[in-house]
Amino acid sequence: MSRWFSVRVLEARHQLLFMQQSSMSGIVVGHLVPLDDTLKQDTSLPKLPLSQGPNTIGRANIPLSDKRLSRKHLTLTASTDGFATLYVEGSNPVVVKSGEQRKKLTSSEHVSIANGDIIELIPGHHFFKYVTLPQKRPSSHESTKEDVNPKKMRREVEPEHEEGGNCEEAIRNFRVSSDKLPLTYQLLQVQGLPAWANTSCVSIRDVIQGDIVVAILSNYMVDIDWLLPEIGAPVPLTSLLPNGSAKDNPLNMNQMRDGVNSPKLDFFHRGCHCSNLERRKPANWIFHKPPLPIAYGTHHSKAMLLVYLQGVRIIVHTANLIYVDWNNKTQGLWMQDFPWKDLNNPSKGCGFETDLVDYLSALKWPEFSANIPALGNFKINPSFFRKFDYSSSAVRLIASVPGYHTGPNLKKWGHMKLRTVLEESIFEKEFQKSPLIYQFSSLGSLDEKWMAELKCSMSSGLSEDKRPLGIGEPLIIWPTVEDVRCSLEGYAAGNAIPSPHKNVDKEFLKKYWAKWKASHTGRCRAMPHIKTFLRYNGQKLAWFLLTSANLSKAAWGTLQKNNSQLMVRSYEVCVL
Repeated sequence: MSRWFSVRVLEARHQLLFMQQSSMSGIVVGHLVPLDDTLKQDTSLPKLPLSQGPNTIGRANIPLSDKRLSRKHLTLTASTDGFATLYVEGSNPVVVKSGEQRKKLTSSEHVSIANGDIIELIPGHHFFKYVTLPQKRPSSHESTKEDVNPKKMRREVEPEHEEGGNCEEAIRNFRVSSDKLPLTYQLLQVQGLPAWANTSCVSIRDVIQGDIVVAILSNYMVDIDWLLPEIGAPVPLTSLLPNGSAKDNPLNMNQMRDGVNSPKLDFFHRGCHCSNLERRKPANWIFHKPPLPIAYGTHHSKAMLLVYLQGVRIIVHTANLIYVDWNNKTQGLWMQDFPWKDLNNPSKGCGFETDLVDYLSALKWPEFSANIPALGNFKINPSFFRKFDYSSSAVRLIASVPGYHTGPNLKKWGHMKLRTVLEESIFEKEFQKSPLIYQFSSLGSLDEKWMAELKCSMSSGLSEDKRPLGIGEPLIIWPTVEDVRCSLEGYAAGNAIPSPHKNVDKEFLKKYWAKWKASHTGRCRAMPHIKTFLRYNGQKLAWFLLTSANLSKAAWGTLQKNNSQLMVRSYEVCVL
């Protein structure tokens, strides 16, 4: 009887809290339901109502005597769409169990949770299930100006602990106008994420579409059996067995059959012998392996050039042409469409055009011909791509090409090309000595001398008063073992985040390490195969680079012979 009475008192107390919270936010979106050790509801404890916006959880409102619980143990910022942000306020860790995955969070870490996720206030103890309520949309006569005021709604859902508001709410409502979308970087869609996390994200079918006349595809790994159905190629799968040479070979260029609306694919695929692929390939396919003059180099560039009757679409991206890369990992791309120049009166070129043609020339592909309806026959070679107007380009192309580069070629490739472009750029004063981010998926064998060399290139640029920006200190963002274990793919995700232990466990690298966190895009558990480098100050960017290049000398190049020669092993392509 006394236990029943105490529970009723607690329920009354929580009903009071419920009314206080409701009066502040106006919307109750769910409950924290207490569970016992068997994960069934514990009826000896009351359910804790959650209102829209920040909810403080701790000893102050949960009747538990465990001193490991802080009075303000965590904050749950709940919204009406069924998701919430959990932020750890106290000094002890909190565990979130979503499906079969358990994620441990330490102080100041946060994660997005959904209906049915289980929270362990202390790892292995004090289980609570996050349960959402169906929300009734108010009728027009029930709404008031205060209810629909977007500024008020934004204030209600912003967690008090985060500067700049709730990033997750911002991304859920993020939209890019159709006229601006072709000029933006985009993430690839990830299966298993809530709809808001795939806002403005793309699939391969969003990229390779329409009546393509000529297609050039460059990559590192290709799965033909997956690729052809995805892009709708009409060639029977039985004639396209997965063939190719080693993994460093590219998926390269293609010309379509006349009058057939599908790309002519040119690629290499690791697994079988290249001679077999040559025997089985359709007649309109061309295969090419760019020269690799230096040992241990690879063709690692990931790009597409799709020629249409209206112009050319250029895509630089980070995904291999395989299922897991386009569905399970954090990946990015840049894509822009460019019209044909007036063929009778071609306009002057620009920096992007020069960058592109220089890079395509280095690939040394065999020239081939293509008939483009209404325009005539063309020889498809690097100079062909001067026929398009890139004056609206929103980026510069930064590429790496293997070789020993000296003289005028010293500043043409790799990190020296990046240095040259940044040296010609003017930035706001706030970016003087501002930090750098290196984010990638594979770590090479590095040393302090080379890290200083790369840092010098990435710190280039002038401020508005013409003074050098100065050296910025980098942070290296790379997933931990725990991140991989709790990822969408589990430990299998580690296959795409490789590095020998001896490369990782170097003493001088310890000062650079930073955590992989992507809560605002819902991608904490989608392991990054994306590669990004940038310079920032707070939430502002001086510049941003999306690239196929990992953090390695092979990808970026290393200066030799008293800085008069740049040695590069691999092909890479980036957009700045």
